[in-house]
Order: sequence, then C-alpha cells, then structure tokens
Amino acid sequence: MSKGWQAAAAAFQFLSRFPVKANLDYTPALFQQSTRFYPLVGAAIGLCIGIIAAGTTYVLPAAPAAVLVLIVWVILTGGLHLDGWMDTADGLLSYRSRERMLEIMKDSRVGAMGVIACVLLLMLKGTLIYSLLSSSRNGVLPTLLLILPPIWSRWFMIHAMAGYPMARGKEGLAGANFNGISKKHTVRAFRMAAVLTLVITVLMPFLGIHDSSWLQSVVAWLGLPILAWLSGTWAARQMSNKLGGLTGDTYGALNEGIETVLLLFIVVLTQWM
Repeated sequence: MSKGWQAAAAAFQFLSRFPVKANLDYTPALFQQSTRFYPLVGAAIGLCIGIIAAGTTYVLPAAPAAVLVLIVWVILTGGLHLDGWMDTADGLLSYRSRERMLEIMKDSRVGAMGVIACVLLLMLKGTLIYSLLSSSRNGVLPTLLLILPPIWSRWFMIHAMAGYPMARGKEGLAGANFNGISKKHTVRAFRMAAVLTLVITVLMPFLGIHDSSWLQSVVAWLGLPILAWLSGTWAARQMSNKLGGLTGDTYGALNEGIETVLLLFIVVLTQWM
C-alpha cells in the first residue's frame, strides 16, 4: 500500500467508523500525513447522512427523519468529536484554574456540564436538520448541502493544530502525534476541501437544481469556508487563552461547534434565498 493510501486509510480509521481494513503502523508521521484527507472523511460522512436524509424524507415526516439522520451522523463518527465537546464543556465551564481544567478534561467520566452541553448541541443539530428537510423546495438540495459542514469543520481542526500551541505539550494523543502540524498541512487540506466543495457545486445543475437553488450553492461555496474560519478562530482563541493552548478534546469540540454553525448558516440560506 502506497503512502498516500496509508494516509487516507489512517484518516478514515481515526475519524470514522467506516469499515476500512488496513493494518497500519500509526506513527506521528502517518498521523500528520493523514490530515490532508480529513475533509474527504467529512465528505464521506456528509454523503452518507445526505443519502439517509433523502431516503427517509420519502417515507417519514421530517421530524423522525431528522432524528434518524442525527443518529447516523453520531454513529459514523463513533461519537469521537462529541466526546471532545463534552470533555471541553466540563473543563471550561468549571471556571477553575488552567491546570484543574486540563485535569477535568482528561477524566474519562462525564460531568453535569458535559451532559448539558451534549443535550443542547444535539437538540440544536436535530432541529436544524429538521428545518432543512422540511422547508427545502428541492429534495436534492438538502442532500448535497448536508455534505458541506463536515468537510469544512474537519479542515478547521487541522488549521487549529497548526495555528495554536498544544496545551499539554507533547503529552496525550494530540501532542504526541500532531505536534509537527504546520501551515503546509492546512493548505493541503484546504485544497482538498475546496475541490470537494467545487465538485458538489458543479453537480447542482446536472441534478436539476437551477436558478435560486444554484445561487444558494454558490453562496454556500463562498460562505462556508469563511464562516468556518471566523467561528473556529473565535472559539479556538477563547479556548487557547483559557487553557494555554488546545488539546485533542478541544479539536473535537471545534468540529462539533463549527458543524452546527455551518448547519445554521445553511438553514438561513435556504429560508431566505
């Protein structure tokens, strides 16, 4: 297996529960090389949930269809990023010292703040998916637009790895394996995300999406990466200031938060355009 295929397989094995059969030697170099394929993993997850969304809306009302989409979304990620969201909430919302926050986040047990943050996030995500499925005039459009948030949220994780210090230094999974991430990794992942987004946009006319819906796709193509960068940068700075850097948990929290913000943007887009 070539290095490129190994890196792609590592990305899918680490970030998802897709049945990728490959015996890999997980070195820091492989972890870092695999980051270029993170947007591709996001696209695969987005495509699956988009197909589920399109299929369930034909046989179910929008509300249970949205819940099923959300369940599949969590299953495909193995709850990896959701776990980071909860741990980050437990630490940051404890309002303790930096050292104590990091200790709380390292604890495998989930506290009250983590549970509350998880419930609120899933409620918001579920209602946004419901709004998207119930209000769109074109059944194909929500399927395609659902692919985009997982792409750009995973790109920003790499940007955060390169742009902010590791709160625990070389300790932990993130510090040990992603400490060498640089801007070149961010650029490579950005290219992958941009190509995937462009492919989705180009497919719009061939799937019968024209006029205002095509305009929506163009606005999404331009707006999503900008919004991912803006919202992610604000959140990453806030967390980095409190923790002295970022951790593996905060990368997961950033992914969940950015996905939700981008979903909100898409819902607004489909409502007003």
